[in-house]
Formats: sequence, C-alpha cells, structure tokens
Amino acid sequence: MIRSNVMSNVQLPPLLVVEDSNEDFESFQRYLDQYKLAIPVYRCTNGDQALAFLYHTNRYSDPETSPRPGLILLDLNLLGTDGREVLHQIKQDKNLKTLPVVVFTTSNNPRDIETCYQQGVNAYVIKPMDINLLKQSIHTLLSYWFEITVLPYDLPG
Repeated sequence: MIRSNVMSNVQLPPLLVVEDSNEDFESFQRYLDQYKLAIPVYRCTNGDQALAFLYHTNRYSDPETSPRPGLILLDLNLLGTDGREVLHQIKQDKNLKTLPVVVFTTSNNPRDIETCYQQGVNAYVIKPMDINLLKQSIHTLLSYWFEITVLPYDLPG
C-alpha cells in the first residue's frame, strides 16, 4: 500500500542519518524537532555502523530496533569507511539500491559531486554554513522527501 505522507495519522518511514559530527547532528535534530511531522530518526556515526545497520549485523541485528530506512542522509567525510564507499555499497546491492540516499556534506568538490551522481545518489546537498540557510535547507529536504515524494518504503518487496 502506498500511503500519503501528508496524512498526520500515518507512521512515517525511518530516516537514517549517517553523521560523525555531534554538532552537525544536534543542529539537524534541533530543526527536526521543530518540524511538523514526527519522523523516526536513527543515527550512525561512521560508515561501518551504517552498513551494519543496513545489513542487520553486529549490534544492529534486530530489525525492530534497526528498521529499514525510508531515506538515508549521508555525510561523505566519515572516519573509516567513508560516505563514498557506503553509497557505492548501497547502490551496488540489489536489496538496498532502491533506498533513496541524500548526501548532506560540507564538500563542494566537483569530483565528489560527479562521483556521487555517477554512483546513483538521489540528491547532493552542501551544508550551508549560515544557520538560517541550514535551517531552510533541512526544512526543504524534509518537506520534499517526507511530504511530496513517494518513497519505495511501503512498496511490496
């Protein structure tokens, strides 16, 4: 069943945020708390955790506490397995490649942007340094992905 995301009594799909910066995540969380929809958020702080979450391994083996996300917000510059590799693995896996991935990063390197789109990223957003622009970007991102777009989350699998 495909649901309308604008209905307030419908459970929204989880958002997986892969972000190593506590400050960036706290800013994101602050704006998310002000958002009109209650979006369940899960956080991984590095690429290895994100892959474990998606593959339900290690401490993420229980799908009840590590559900399949409806959207992944991915930072590129992570310690260990970086966001580029996480994106590559997601988009190469037949069970994960339909998951929408939005890169949300400080990198404005044209090579990163090109590579991410070649690998199948759904959007590439450069984190604004201005706090008001950051708030506006987060609001627009949430509105687009959770109110306007139909996500593959509810499609029969």
